[in-house]
Amino acid sequence: MNLVRAEAQRLAARRFVQLMVLLLLAAFAVTAATTLAGSHRPTGAELAAAQREAAAERRDMELEHDRCLARDRGEAWAHESSYYLPADCSEIDPALRNRLPVAADYLSGVFTFTQQAEPLLYFLVAFLMLFGFLVGASYIGADLNSGGVVNLLLWRPRRLTVLGAKLGTLLGAVLVLSVLASLAYLVTFWVIARVGGYPGPTDAAFWAGLAERWGRGVGLVLLATAIGFAIATMGRHTAAALGAVAAYLVVWELGGRIVLQILEVTRPDQLLLSSYVAAWISKEVRFYDSSACTDVYYSYCDGTYLLTWQPALAVLLLLTAGLTATAFALFRRRDLI
Repeated sequence: MNLVRAEAQRLAARRFVQLMVLLLLAAFAVTAATTLAGSHRPTGAELAAAQREAAAERRDMELEHDRCLARDRGEAWAHESSYYLPADCSEIDPALRNRLPVAADYLSGVFTFTQQAEPLLYFLVAFLMLFGFLVGASYIGADLNSGGVVNLLLWRPRRLTVLGAKLGTLLGAVLVLSVLASLAYLVTFWVIARVGGYPGPTDAAFWAGLAERWGRGVGLVLLATAIGFAIATMGRHTAAALGAVAAYLVVWELGGRIVLQILEVTRPDQLLLSSYVAAWISKEVRFYDSSACTDVYYSYCDGTYLLTWQPALAVLLLLTAGLTATAFALFRRRDLI
C-alpha cells in the first residue's frame, strides 16, 4: 500500500478533522445567511442617487487638485481658503489615488461584493489558519500519544520518510480544502451580490488584487499548518502546540507589547510575529513609533515606519523552517516508546 495514500485515508477518517470541516461549513452558512438577511437589491433610484454622489465627490477632488496647482502657479484666486491644501499637490491628485469614489460607496444597507470581498477573504483565511493549525497538531500529536506512529514504523521502518509523508499529506490535504472552500465561499457571496445586493465595479485589476491576497492567505494557512505539526511533534502531544501558542499570545503579544511600550523600545512592532503576518498578507503595513518623536517639540515629526512583505516573508519562512527542522531532528533521535 502506498504510504501517502494510507496517510490520506487516516487523515480523512479522523473524527476531529470531520468535526472541523463541519464547523467550517457552519461558519460559512452563518456568514452567508447573515449577509443575505442584512442586504437588499438596490433600486434604480438608489443606484442613480449613489452614482450622482460619487460623481460629485470625484469633481470636488479634481477641483481641489486644480486649486492646489493654481496656488503653486501663483494665481490669486487659488489663495483664498487655501490654508488646508497640502504643500505637495500630488497628495490630493485623484489620478494617484488607489481608488476613486464609486456608487457602491453611497449605497446603504446593500451588500457590495467589491467592497466586502477583501474582509470576507481575510475572515476565511483566519478560519483556515485555525483549521490547519489544529488539524496539523492533532494529526501527529494523537498518533505520537497513542502509539500509532510506532505501529506505522513497524511496517515502514524509516522515521524521516514516515514523518515527511505525514507532513506532505497534511499540507496537500489542507491546500486542496483551502482551494475548494475559497471557491465555494467567493462564489456564494458573488451570487448573494447578484441576487440580493450589488456586485460593484469588477475589472481585471480587482480580480488580480483579490487573487493575490488569496494566494498570500493560502500561504499563511500552509505555514500555520506546518507550525502546528512541528510543535506537536516536538512536544509529542496536541496540547503542546496549543499550550505553546497560547503562551506566546498571552506572554509576548499581550504582556510583551505592554512592557515594550512602558520601556519605550524603538519600533516595538518589529518584535511581534503578528506584525509580520499583517505585513505579508497586506504587502505592507505602517506602524507608529512613539519613541521617535520624544525629543521633537517645535517641528513636525513623522514617527511612522513601514514594514513590507519581503522581510515578513523571510521571518515567517525562517520560523516555519526552523521549527520543522527541529521537529524532524528530534523525531529521528528520540525514543518513541
